[in-house]
Amino acid sequence: MWGKSSEGIATPVPPAAVPAAPRTTPAAPAQSSPKSTVLGKTVKIVGNVSSDEEVYVGGELEGTLELQGCLTIGPESKIKANIKAREVVVFGTVRGNVEAEDRISLRPGASLTGDIKTAGIIIDDGAYFKGGIDICRTDQPQQGAPRATGAAAGDRR
Repeated sequence: MWGKSSEGIATPVPPAAVPAAPRTTPAAPAQSSPKSTVLGKTVKIVGNVSSDEEVYVGGELEGTLELQGCLTIGPESKIKANIKAREVVVFGTVRGNVEAEDRISLRPGASLTGDIKTAGIIIDDGAYFKGGIDICRTDQPQQGAPRATGAAAGDRR
């Protein structure tokens, strides 16, 4: 780093030319699938919402929410609604009953006050939950399904 000149004075030596690391630009946000809806944090909805798409709520919603897909509730969102969806992921605040076919996930910072009905639940450290939990089995045989029958003693097949 330091070299000596002919006069005995130490002079800085420039570092070897190191090729600069390639500049990478931050990846663009993942493209929304054609079947997803984003409700921004400035959106406020009062009423009944139903959709076949996946929905991300970043704002406020009051009423009911029924989805066929996944619902994600953003960290700044405030929901006062009964919710029914295939899967629910909560980062924000929910006041109301939540029913999910597959799973409900309460992430750090989430607050859910209400009853839950689901097949699976994840409550991370830092999440708040007050209410009842009803775990439903998804592998129950449907009513009217044919039963396997064996031959009675003495019967031939």
